[in-house]
Parts: sequence; C-alpha cells; structure tokens
Amino acid sequence: MNTTSNLPAILASRRRFLGQAGAMGILALGAQAPGFWARAAQGAVNRDGRILVLLQLAGGNDGLNTVIPHTRDEYYRLRPSLAVPKGAALKLNDELSLNPQLVGLKELHDQGLLSIIQGVGYPAPNRSHFRSMDIWHSAVPTKEHTRDGWLGRAMDAAANSLVGQVPALALETGPLPLALVAGRTSVPTIQGVQDYRLSGGAGDALEQQRKRSLIGSLANHRGTGANDADDDLAFLRRTATTAIATAKRIEASASHKPTKPYPATGLGRRLETIARFIAADVGPQVYFVSLDGFDTHSDQAQAHNALLTELGGATRAFFRDLEASGLAKRVLLATFSEFGRRVKENGSLGTDHGAASQMFLMSGGIAPTIHGSHPSLTDLDEGDLKHHTDFRQVYATLLEQWLGWPSEPALLGRFKQLKLG
Repeated sequence: MNTTSNLPAILASRRRFLGQAGAMGILALGAQAPGFWARAAQGAVNRDGRILVLLQLAGGNDGLNTVIPHTRDEYYRLRPSLAVPKGAALKLNDELSLNPQLVGLKELHDQGLLSIIQGVGYPAPNRSHFRSMDIWHSAVPTKEHTRDGWLGRAMDAAANSLVGQVPALALETGPLPLALVAGRTSVPTIQGVQDYRLSGGAGDALEQQRKRSLIGSLANHRGTGANDADDDLAFLRRTATTAIATAKRIEASASHKPTKPYPATGLGRRLETIARFIAADVGPQVYFVSLDGFDTHSDQAQAHNALLTELGGATRAFFRDLEASGLAKRVLLATFSEFGRRVKENGSLGTDHGAASQMFLMSGGIAPTIHGSHPSLTDLDEGDLKHHTDFRQVYATLLEQWLGWPSEPALLGRFKQLKLG
C-alpha cells in the first residue's frame, strides 16, 4: 500500500483521520517509535507543577439539592416532595448543609480539602443543554459557535512554557471536549487505558499494518511550509508525537497501586486512572472527566441520590489516594455543570432546567472556604436562582492562581478573580 500517494486524501480530512486513528488510537500500532518521537517521549515533566482536574456534571445538576440552605423555609415550601429533611442533611455551618449522599464530600470538608463557590452562572442564561454547555466550554456567551475552547486558548497562549509536555488529557469523554480544543496544541483523548500501548496489541493485522504505513509516511515526509497540506502534515506529526509521549508514561503508570480500593463506579475508575497518571508523571497539567445523568426531570430523588453517591465516593477515594502519595497539595479538582435546576419542583417529582448553581473545588493546596452567599429563593429570574459570580471569574482564578497561565487570551477579556488562599 503506497500511503504516501494517498496523503492528499488524508489531508483533505484530518478530522476524519483523527476520528479513526485518534490522537491516542495510533498508540496500538505495535510499531517502534521513530527517533524524534522517542526523544519527545522523554521530554521534561514539571514534577512540582500544579494539576487541574475538571469534572463535568453533565445534564444540569440540581445544585439546590446538593448544597442545601436548610434555614430557608422557601426551600421546603417549594419542594414539598424533593426537599431533603433538615435532620438528614450533612451540616456545614449554620446556614448550609450537604445532601446526605455526599458523605465523601463532607469528609473532604472536615479535612479542609473542600471549597464551595455559590451562585455561579452567566448573564442571560440559556436553558438548552447543548448551548449552555458550549458556553461553559468556550467561555464565550455572546457567540453561537466557536472553534476552540477556553482551555485550548489558554494552552495556545502558554505554549512556549509547555514544550515537551502533554498539556492536557481527556479521559473517556468520547470526542475531545470543546473546552480542550486548541488552534496550535494537540490534546489526546483516551477511551480505554488498556488499548494504549507502544508494542504488542490485539486487532486486525491488516489494519495495524495500514496504520504503521501511514505513520511511517508522516514521519518521513518533510514539508516545505508553503501550502496547507504541509501545515496539516505538521499537525498530524505533532499529534502523533504527543500520543507516543503520553503512551510511554501511561505504561509506566501501571506500577501505582492505591492504598485503599476505589468505588466500583465509572467515576471511581476514571479518577483512579488519573491518580495513577499523576503519580507516574504522565505529564498533563489538566485532566478532563465527566459524570453524566443529571437531567432529572422526573422521579429525581433516586437518580440524583445515586449520582451524588458516586460523586462523593469517587472524589473521597481520589484524594485519599493522592494524600497517600503526597500529591494532594499539587492537585485541584473543580466541578461544573451547564446549569442548575428550577427552584420549584415540577409535577413529575423532578426539576426542570434552571440557571445558577455551585461549583466545588477540592484540593490540599488551597485554603478551604465558602465563596459568596447562597442565592435568594424569593428574588428569582423566571423561577431560577440568580447568579452573582460569573463562571469566567472562576476560570480566571484557576488559570492565573493555580496553573500560572494567562487568563485574558483564554477568556477574551479580564475577569475579577476569587481568592484561593
């Protein structure tokens, strides 16, 4: 098969190529890495660098039943069926409690590892899942579509300081999340750790040979930089370089064993993998994972309780693992959801799409606090909580104070930051 002669067709659709081979899919080639890839795999890793883990609560988490204003009578009046009884909630202070399923988060709070940012949202909130999630990922509420995300722009702006590193990694998210899409930076997305290795590997032999031939052609091609095809080849080669580098470190991560088992849940498995990667210095400064299922329009209680149990159990196990490895001060885990839910329960024992909600920050490296007051339950925006903290303020804080990356290029403007401590 003459792959070189087929390069124009490949370059005509590099998105299709990446969808098939993927930024990480080429790692199951069973081929020896070309010399420049092998050297890239040994690039410098900032062992003392801070790491951000973004956890998306997809579907619109009911923040009002997550962090409960247990002193407000309106909460119980507007949610006669769904309100968590005062005696059952896990008290944080004289005004707020956690849902009783969040035992894991309560333990993190008691250990000084949990912060809560209340009333987070954005102006003129959109109640469509897809549009609102795009807004959170792009950090551009004023445009219908953007080609890159807030972290993608941040990585491009910090590219000079990220040479030789894998800046970010998405784990079991399907397509690369928009937040990580960049113009000049390649980000791998992993769908199953067992499939990503540099040698051996199962699969159709002809398919493996085809991929090896393709990668070999890309490695040997030297573009002139005079046309778009050369630019695309450079992009694919950079993608391959990133993938090979990541794979070597992923293989090394297998030696990490947690002192206590993680919960047997999807989020538990994903966070355990991230803890392994951090302990093995796989390289990324940003990890992205998602917990789905928060669109609770009917019969909410059982489904929401199960999701919060998974969230609390997995994050508690994650930080227990990090503390045992001496890494908890280097890692900050931040949660977000595309919107909260309506204050008033609906007629199907559920809640409908809302607006403002809270974000959780978990880390051993920041001072624990509760940022801002809980939004009013009487002064509402079409039945929804009003935000007082723009989510871009949180993003700016995470970029500037935690990662040390410039925030203005990422957020296309300057936003007042919070105090991490």
